[in-house]
Amino acid sequence: MAAGHDSFHHVRDFPYFELPFGIKIELPFGLTKFMVLQVVAALLVFWIFRGLAQRVQSGQPATGRWWNFWEALALFIRDEVVRPTIGSGHHRHDDEHHHSQTNHAHHGHENPAHRLADDETEPLRDIMAMHHAEAGGHPADKYLPFVWSCFFYVLFCNLLGAIPWLGSATGEINVTGALALTAFGAVVLYGSRELGPVGFWTNLVPGMELPGAMKFVLVPMIWLIELLGLLIKHGVLAVRLFANIMAGHTVIGVILGFIALAAGEGMLFYAILPTSILGQVAIGLLELFVAFLQAYVFAFLATLFIGMAVHPH
Repeated sequence: MAAGHDSFHHVRDFPYFELPFGIKIELPFGLTKFMVLQVVAALLVFWIFRGLAQRVQSGQPATGRWWNFWEALALFIRDEVVRPTIGSGHHRHDDEHHHSQTNHAHHGHENPAHRLADDETEPLRDIMAMHHAEAGGHPADKYLPFVWSCFFYVLFCNLLGAIPWLGSATGEINVTGALALTAFGAVVLYGSRELGPVGFWTNLVPGMELPGAMKFVLVPMIWLIELLGLLIKHGVLAVRLFANIMAGHTVIGVILGFIALAAGEGMLFYAILPTSILGQVAIGLLELFVAFLQAYVFAFLATLFIGMAVHPH
């Protein structure tokens, strides 16, 4: 289909970059522009956070608006997404509960003088425990590298689409499908590490008190339903990102297309020209917001799925 009759031409992937005045930059070795843009996004993420890491590894805060902006985004994902969503972990809570019960039992048989001395040192123990937890980091922080990678990679792919004549790789279903597949692999990996390879899959079914015959019938059915739900959730993760990014770029293309349709229509052209340009600017600003929002949504849902995998039911 000719480019002039293809409403989605500017959001499709091609083996070339199309520039104004009909200029095309052909790509070698079977590469496409979305492949190149994905590599560019990955390199930008590496360059920015390698530089940020070098500045904070000495223990001093990063300075400068550029570095503070990226640090603030990273801390937002850590403090408002990963840590609250995944939590501190049930094992730690159980250990603390068991330790508390042991202490109470021990206090019940000890000398009152020893109990008084122990009570006096309890605040000090609490402070030391808090300091140890802070030094070791939050238990959910071990999932941060993956979630950070998802967020900033998707963000840069989205932002590259705001540059004229480039395009957004996340507006391609194959790209978002690969990202969702990666998130699914992370969920299986982290869940298997926490619960064991067998435990992860068996924990898809919640514990139920059922008679023997009914359990034999219902448990496999529920397991299949839960497995299907797990796959559907990650499929929706791919479709959501693809649809939102592609829809925004399509609206921009349609608004600009009004100018070409009105060409040669006299006064109508001069009425449509400024209106279309202003509409395109407004949608472009909205697209910048959507670029950040969709990166956040992808990272949040990936974190939510990981949390459900490592802390089932």
